[in-house]
Amino acid sequence: MNQAFLTLLGFAQKAGKLVAGEDTVHIALKKRKVKLLIVAGDASENTKDRANQWKTSFGVEFLEVLDKDTLSQAIGKSNRALIGVTDQGFATQMLKAAEKTGE
Repeated sequence: MNQAFLTLLGFAQKAGKLVAGEDTVHIALKKRKVKLLIVAGDASENTKDRANQWKTSFGVEFLEVLDKDTLSQAIGKSNRALIGVTDQGFATQMLKAAEKTGE
């Protein structure tokens, strides 16, 4: 994953445009706030399955990238396997950044 993606994650966190953790992400999804789901490549199968179900149920974009440690470090939190992006602008830019690296 390129540095641009990680930088965007950090900016989105500072701007208050991310939610992290399964429960928090699910609540935001129910409120139709999440535009992009990001799940760590090393997340549990249960977490990945749930994220895939939510992608379909709530009609949001989905990326499976990096690992928990890298994602967590980028947003300044610990042990986060699931992140929701609540801003369409950030979501679009993250998808473009991920596309450039083939993730």
